[in-house]
Amino acid sequence: MKKTISGIRGIFGDDLNLKDVLEFCNNFSSLIKSKKCVIGKDTRPSGPMIKDTASAVLMKNGIDVFNLETVPTPVVFREARNYGAGLVISSSHNPLEWNGMKFIIDGRGVNEQELPQIIQHQEILKTKVGVEEEISTSYIEDAKKIIGNLENRPEIVVDIGGGAAKGFAPELLREIGCSVKVINENISACSRGPDPTSDNLSELIAATNKKDVGFAFDLDGDRLVVVNNGKKQTPDVTLGLGVAKSLELGHKKFVLSIDTSVSVEKFIKEKGGTVQRSKVGEANVIDLMLKNNAQAGGEGSSGGFILPEFNYCREGILTSGLIASMLGSTEFNEILNYMERYNQIRDKTKISSDFHDKIIEEVKSKFFKDYSETITLDGIKGIIDEDSWVLIRKSNTEDIIRVSAESNNVEKCKEIVKDAMKMVNQSYEKVR
Repeated sequence: MKKTISGIRGIFGDDLNLKDVLEFCNNFSSLIKSKKCVIGKDTRPSGPMIKDTASAVLMKNGIDVFNLETVPTPVVFREARNYGAGLVISSSHNPLEWNGMKFIIDGRGVNEQELPQIIQHQEILKTKVGVEEEISTSYIEDAKKIIGNLENRPEIVVDIGGGAAKGFAPELLREIGCSVKVINENISACSRGPDPTSDNLSELIAATNKKDVGFAFDLDGDRLVVVNNGKKQTPDVTLGLGVAKSLELGHKKFVLSIDTSVSVEKFIKEKGGTVQRSKVGEANVIDLMLKNNAQAGGEGSSGGFILPEFNYCREGILTSGLIASMLGSTEFNEILNYMERYNQIRDKTKISSDFHDKIIEEVKSKFFKDYSETITLDGIKGIIDEDSWVLIRKSNTEDIIRVSAESNNVEKCKEIVKDAMKMVNQSYEKVR
């Protein structure tokens, strides 16, 4: 089981059980000052029983529950602004046998100071029992106000991935004026896995022939991957396109996660904007955004663009509409051409969380010797030159160590990743 600011995640029936759901939701109740909580889930088979259990314990603790049923994560975040708290039953891009919970306070994910209150037992004073009510959402109408109406009627293919974006992404795109074809609508007949950032998206690539663009979502609809000109784009491109739209709208202050492509940062600065870097994890990005009144940003690694004026989370659904509004424009082609000069490689190795901290410490000592500039904000990042870097960090969501690298030379990038993976495996042999 993983217990981080990205949420509680585990394999349901193995290291995540209903007893755990009871405990964590009981503890979460102590943070809900409004006594109201919005709840929604993705399409995982275990979702209904976890949602029902979570709702019961929240009501037992005097929390009124407002049930959205099956909706994308961004919809729960959006509605949580109105009710004071939210709970998402999902483990995002993890395999189907996984599930989990994401906790929302004041429209944002819990931060590192609040997390201990959820994972450490809390005694809740007995109070009146809360009630449950099913609610609808104005999410599509609200998103349309941000995007506006399109005049060129672009042709778009949407790969739902069997997830909760069904009923939201295609409808939003049609509402703003797109012609939309949908594939992989239902989880029972889905041709790909839950995570579009790691899948080859072959069906979507084939379906976008003679179309303007393709969009692929993960199970809970907060991650978005773009297919353009018959090619799956890196998740950083999703963020880059969102950033380009933000700059077009006049935004200047950005926060990017430490593993986001340097090309996005350079593009922002060339357009007169400023960039601050946060630890990986949308809650960390949001936390820094709120502290510094940033206007936009996100995580390149997860295909996650964040627009705080609309939502305090990765916004796959809204971003698809924003990108659609840019199709054929100078800004769309400019950012794609700019980012094509850089190569990102993201790799990982499965290692028990028990060894993560020791491995990072081992790697740090080597980085300090090998690189003139090192950053220890999240794991260890070595700056090789102005166009190349490498980052080794522990995952917030899985029992893995992640290795990320970038360079404006693809062969150089491959060598950087190869050397870093070797370093991680040697450190693992030493500490286990």
